[in-house]
Amino acid sequence: MKVAGFIANRIAFNQQKSFSRFIIRLSIVATVISVAVMIITLAFANGFQEKVSQKVFSFWGHVRVQEKQPFKALIAEETRIIKNDILVSEIKKNPEVVSIHPFATKYAMLKTKDEIEGVLVKGLDSTYNFDHIREFIIEGRPIQFNDSTYSREIMLSAYTASQLNLKVNDRILIYFIQADNNTGENKIRPDKLTVAGIFKTGIEEYDRTFAIGDIKLIQKLNADSISISTGKYKNEIGGYEVFLKDYKKSDSVAYEIYNIGDFPPTWDTQTARDISPNIFDWLGMQDLTRNVLIAFMIIVAVINLITCLIILVLERVRMIGILKSLGATDWTVQKIFLRHSLIITITGILIGAAIAIIFLYLQKETGFIKLKEEAYYLSEAAVKIVWWQVGLICAGTLVVCFLVLMIPSILVRKIQPVKAIQFR
Repeated sequence: MKVAGFIANRIAFNQQKSFSRFIIRLSIVATVISVAVMIITLAFANGFQEKVSQKVFSFWGHVRVQEKQPFKALIAEETRIIKNDILVSEIKKNPEVVSIHPFATKYAMLKTKDEIEGVLVKGLDSTYNFDHIREFIIEGRPIQFNDSTYSREIMLSAYTASQLNLKVNDRILIYFIQADNNTGENKIRPDKLTVAGIFKTGIEEYDRTFAIGDIKLIQKLNADSISISTGKYKNEIGGYEVFLKDYKKSDSVAYEIYNIGDFPPTWDTQTARDISPNIFDWLGMQDLTRNVLIAFMIIVAVINLITCLIILVLERVRMIGILKSLGATDWTVQKIFLRHSLIITITGILIGAAIAIIFLYLQKETGFIKLKEEAYYLSEAAVKIVWWQVGLICAGTLVVCFLVLMIPSILVRKIQPVKAIQFR
């Protein structure tokens, strides 16, 4: 083993100019590129999927509880339900549930002196944790709630604010169109609100559609449309948003909530994937792209190393013949080339991993790779380094390359000493 190691090191670190020296360097570079690309691809795919899915979760929660509406559009007003505090208490007992908040939506028109824009106002209450959407707020602050009446503040998307030429603290007229059940006629309910904050999710269908306000305003409007003068309307909501510890358990938690004994038969549970299937289907396609690219890089690295070893064996045919004539076994000679190949592989893996991690940290700190947010939902490439994946890529590349390199090293067994010494 010492002899094989000594000779392998002499070959690997030989400073004489030769064709094999060029091939060795080329092989190391190819391995570096393959390993670096695999690590970077996984980190970008992880970061991209987590960041985009987190935007959907932050805006809608992981699970929604609302009235069954099989033919309802994905983004539209919900059929109103009555708050059920007993059910909420049962849902909170689930160990995966972090919080649950009521919400309601209602269409409205925003009007300035020169412009008009339609929005779907999403009403939240004072129990809502705005930390869920705080990262989306680019100007101003969340709306502040009033205990005695509804808040006269609203949050607009950057798109809507741009269309209406509005800034934080500007006043805006808002019109709600309501059907009066007593007369059967539509009536317009105007109000004036103050722009408290401006948000941008980066998801175009959300930014073009939604504004955020107080759920009490929507409840009051719904009450006016059916002429309720009592305070019972305060129990009407559009549904509940449920936030979980682990988004991967959304389906199981939704199933568990639906099967709670007191769960109303006309209600339903929906996961974020059900609400925005197009986004999650698109994210799922990234897995296929990632896997294809990683497989391609592994193939390139393996083929490159096999070619390198064949060239090294052919260039050292005379040396092999001399070693065999001196009594070296086939396995001893094989170990020389396998050890040589491992030196090339390990060097490439270590350098490739180091380059990838440095590159990813630079992207994480500076965000120098920019994206078109309208197409990718992100303004810059997101990074998430999962260390066990980095280790798996390095270890997997080493094992696969070592096993494959056994094939060309078998050529050593077929070389006869007499012919090898005469080989030119």
